[in-house]
Formats: sequence, C-alpha cells, structure tokens
Amino acid sequence: MRKFQDILLLLGQLNYTWTNTESLLIHMIAGLALSDKETAIVIFLTLNTPRARIDLVERLAKMQKTPAGCRNDILDATRRLSEEAKLRNKYNHCIYSFDPDSGRGLTQSMRIFESRDEIKYGKIEELDDQEINRIKASIKSLIDINQSFWRITEKYGFPK
Repeated sequence: MRKFQDILLLLGQLNYTWTNTESLLIHMIAGLALSDKETAIVIFLTLNTPRARIDLVERLAKMQKTPAGCRNDILDATRRLSEEAKLRNKYNHCIYSFDPDSGRGLTQSMRIFESRDEIKYGKIEELDDQEINRIKASIKSLIDINQSFWRITEKYGFPK
C-alpha cells in the first residue's frame, strides 16, 4: 500500500500546486482590469471554472490598452497553464483502484466520450512509472508558471 500512498500524495501535490498557481490569476485580473485585489477576488470567485478564469485573463490581455510585452507574457503563462489543466482534470475526474499485492494502480475515467453513433466511458489506464513522471513534470511546470505570474505581477506593478 506504500505505492498507493505515494501516488495519493503526488496527486495531492498536483492539486495543491494547481490551485496555488490558478489563484495568481487574481493578480492578472486586478492588473489588467485596473482594479484592486479585493474586486479581482470577487470576479475570480464568481467565475466557477478554471477555463472561465483563464479565458477572462486572456481576453483582458488581448485588449488594445494592454502593452504588447505584457500581453505576450500573460498569454504565454495562461497557455502553459491551460496545457497543464489537461492532466489535472484527468486525475480529478477519475476513480482509482490499486492492487495491494502487486502495487499496480489504475485510473478509470469518469467522463463520457461521444461520437456520432456511440458513447464510450470508463477508459482505464495504468498508473505506471511513465505516468508518475508525467505528474511530476506537471508539478514542476506549474511551479514555473507560478513563478512567471509572480514575475509579471512585479514587472507590470499589478496589485499584490
């Protein structure tokens, strides 16, 4: 069961790192919308999905009044964050099973995949070393994105 605990800790770290990084969008909203942090927090919390929050920040960054350098820095960071969302979403929308004897872990997707004439659900994937390395790489990437948001906040004088 040690491997099971290690994977759960790693997934917890992925979620913590994601949430911590996503919350930095508050500073992007405040800076781009020329508002205070408290107003940006209300806007952030009103939008109930990461996609909606990222979309808002990207749209604000694309406005004509946003200097090109600032726009590019923010869009680079939000695009990287969107890429990391895929893995995070995968692990937040699945169930897990672990064989206590072999230590083998599996995920089963809780999403429906629909085509024109059929649906599929419950895709099963192994939590092997390659997948664990993907999770670790995502955590590292999220830390880098987090640092990018802080650099942007400092560079452009966004509210802290």
